[in-house]
This record gives sequence, C-alpha cells and structure tokens, in this order.
Amino acid sequence: MKTKITELFGIEHPIIQGGMHFVGFAELASAVSNAGGLGMITGLTQRSPADLANEIARCRDMTDKPFGVNLTFLPTVNAPDYPGYVKAIIEGGVKVVETAGRNPVEVMPYLKDAGIKVIHKCTSVRHSLKAQAIGCDAVSVDGFECGGHPGEDDIPNMILLPRAADELEIPFVASGGMADGRSLAAALAMGAEGINMGTRFIATKEAPVHENVKQAILRATELDTRLIMRPLRNTERVLYNDAVGKILEKEKELGDKIQFSDILEEVAGVYPRIMLEGEMDAGAWSCGLVASLIHDIPTCEELVHRTVKEAEDIIRQRLMGFL
Repeated sequence: MKTKITELFGIEHPIIQGGMHFVGFAELASAVSNAGGLGMITGLTQRSPADLANEIARCRDMTDKPFGVNLTFLPTVNAPDYPGYVKAIIEGGVKVVETAGRNPVEVMPYLKDAGIKVIHKCTSVRHSLKAQAIGCDAVSVDGFECGGHPGEDDIPNMILLPRAADELEIPFVASGGMADGRSLAAALAMGAEGINMGTRFIATKEAPVHENVKQAILRATELDTRLIMRPLRNTERVLYNDAVGKILEKEKELGDKIQFSDILEEVAGVYPRIMLEGEMDAGAWSCGLVASLIHDIPTCEELVHRTVKEAEDIIRQRLMGFL
C-alpha cells in the first residue's frame, strides 16, 4: 500500500504511532518501525535533552527502520529546554519529527536545515493550513474522538477529514478513532494518506506500560471517556476513574472560576504512577473513544499487518463488490 505518507517518510505501511506521554519509549517506537509503520519516541517524557539523546540511541540499536520523535510545545511558564531537545533530535540523526501543541514555527528552520520531515498535529482545518504555510511536510488531523487534546471545535473525523482534503495541498493522516483496517480504509476514502494510532498502540505487547493500563483499555466502552479542563480551554479526553470524577465535581462546583491549581493533584505528574506502576486512580490519563474497538493485545507486527490486510480486503472485496 503506497501513499504519499509512505513515500514521504520511507516506510512500508501508512500507519504512524502517535506520541504518548510515558508510552512512547524506544521499545514501542522500534517495534512499530520494525513492523513497517512509523514509530515515535515521546520527547518530553525524557527528563532532559541528554536523556532523549540516550533514548534515540537505544531506539537506533533496536531498529534500522525510520522512526520519529514527538515534540509537544506546551503553553507553560517554565518551558522545557526546547533548543536542547531539538539539538538532541538533530544530532541523533532522526529524520521525522511530530510536533504538537503550540505553533512550531520557531524550531522549523533548525529542523528543515537538518533535512528533517515535520508532521504537525492539528485539531482544525485552520491550524492545518497554518502548519502548511510555515513549511510542515504533512499534518496529522486530530478529530474530536481522539485521546488527549481534541481542541475546542468538537469536529469529528467524518467531517474534519473531508474538509482537510478539500483545503490542504500537503498530505495528511487521520488521527482519533483509528483502530483497525476499517479505520484505515475509511481514512483513505476521505482523503487521508494514512492513519495515526495512539490508544490502540498502548494495548500491544511491546508497549512498556503496566498491564493494568492495557486491561483498562480492553474493558472500556465508548461511554467510558470524559472531557476535562474544558473551562480552562485545555480540553482533554481521558478514561473515567475516581480522579476524573473529582475533577468533574470541581469543574461543576467552581464553574468558570476554576483554576489549574484547583485540579493540580489529579493531573500534574501522575503519568509515571499510572503508566509505569499501574495506579489506575492516581490521576487523569489520555484515552480515546477508540478504546471501545480494542479487544486484544497483539504484537505491533500483528497489529500493523492485520490492519493493512483488513483495509486491503475491504477495498478489494467489499467496496469493489458494490460496483
């Protein structure tokens, strides 16, 4: 299956593993890349640029296939050492960077001068057009279904993807709600050149997270995620647990007077306890509606190859059968 995305990134299958906090380590990124997709190390999970450099080196020891680094630009007072992280990426020979969050325009010259391809995660057509204008090579169009931050427009992918196809000149992948071959075939039909899967890759054998996290995803239905931090205009889709219940109670009680400090205990620094130690009520953690479509824990190779085969079967048999 050749698309503009497979050609752009030099990969076999049009499947990208999205950056995920305390999930996107070298073990997962290399497994996805070895399976023919594009694995992604999550840059800010690493405490320092030196740690990121070590993680990139670890990943290079595990795969000779292309892999990328996710670099999320946070709206924060105490910003991470972004120049240091960019330097580690460049010196590590990484050829693909997935940017997310704020506009990455300040780092674009450094990445482009190093010959790095940049795919920016966007939750709207207007942001996708901006990414195109500043020189991004591709965008990941993130629908309302996604885990993590879906933006504030609430546009699901059945509308967002065709809108992106109508407006964009650069290639894009569909992100949010992507789980299997049906997702891939549908995304291609709506103009995408591939898919980005986040939550689906957490429930794989190589994902270096606690078994409790994987089992929570397997148990989840489409009714088990919630949107938090909407009053702060920093909306995040998370899997419901006791901590999320507390956040929702505070949001209801405080209304538009709520401050980030009011929910600090439930959202700050909780990912290591959840993802690595399996404390499932320690805080809020990102999870997409796609959890309702996840029923097993395959290897990354099994998942990638199964997804591509399912998509091919749908295109060649089901869809062609209608003509």
